[in-house]
Amino acid sequence: MSRLASASGLHRLRRSPWEVLWSGLASCGLTLLSQLAVAMVPRLFPSLSLLAMLPVAGVVFLAVIVVGRFWRRFIGVAASAPLFVLFNILFLWGVYVFVIRGGTSSLLDMVINAECAMLLFGLYRIFSGDPGIVTYESSFFEEAGCKDFVEAICPSEKFSSLPRVRHCNCCKANVRGYDHHCPAFGNCIGQKNHRLFMALLTGFVVAESTYTMCSTKYITRCINSGTIRSENPMSVNMVIGTMLFSVLQVLWQAVFLIWHIYCICFNIKTDEWINWKKYPEFQMKEQPQSDVPLEKNGQVRRTWNKLEFKAGVMQKSEFKAGEYSLIA
Repeated sequence: MSRLASASGLHRLRRSPWEVLWSGLASCGLTLLSQLAVAMVPRLFPSLSLLAMLPVAGVVFLAVIVVGRFWRRFIGVAASAPLFVLFNILFLWGVYVFVIRGGTSSLLDMVINAECAMLLFGLYRIFSGDPGIVTYESSFFEEAGCKDFVEAICPSEKFSSLPRVRHCNCCKANVRGYDHHCPAFGNCIGQKNHRLFMALLTGFVVAESTYTMCSTKYITRCINSGTIRSENPMSVNMVIGTMLFSVLQVLWQAVFLIWHIYCICFNIKTDEWINWKKYPEFQMKEQPQSDVPLEKNGQVRRTWNKLEFKAGVMQKSEFKAGEYSLIA
């Protein structure tokens, strides 16, 4: 039997260097287009409050993403979701360094730079790491006592029969403790990288909240000092646009984080919650009723074992091959 993956990262489809290059350029272009489009919201609607700009910015951002998907059909190149996330981190970091950083305290400056660096490191780790891929040669078969399978059964059926080993259609791999496939991180979320996923998701929420606080202070300082007119309008609009983008990200990521905390508390995976009808362990089976008649003296006779119930306490007696009795 052939193995499904020989090492970490081989479960993803290999792409040529040119495909990676064009995908990176498409992701970079989509990032710049989306950020510039959101930055145009305060310029086109200057009379709106920041709170009122939020839904407008959300609609504009989604519209750009939809347009980017249509571009894929015309140019034949698809943007990479992990690269899109990477370029957005770099874009926000660049706006902070070149525009906002001047009036930020040294401690806060150190914190936000450390957060961005840790996000980049965490993104690399989760993208290149092993989520818990199970192969036929894996020691998990020995742990589960399922090493000797019938050769006629297909590999996907073998793996799906193991406890919490699910098949990912995106990666074409079987993952132990499979939760979901995360396009933004370019990998499955399984038993081996679930903690890293939770830490990275929390890091995104914290970093974007910190950026929102810094950008809000910058805008407030410009308004209070009366220098907002002397500032470069493009820089101010870029700060407002990235702040709106960060708030939108925090809103859905916070809900996503709460959901995963809920799943951890109740020991359930996202895939299991969505596709629970596919898994027999989540189905309730009715116990068949016994056909053995009750005798007048209150004794029930069946084969295999002998059990005695006295005063509501069950005591198992020694094995007797012929029967087991229920004494009333």
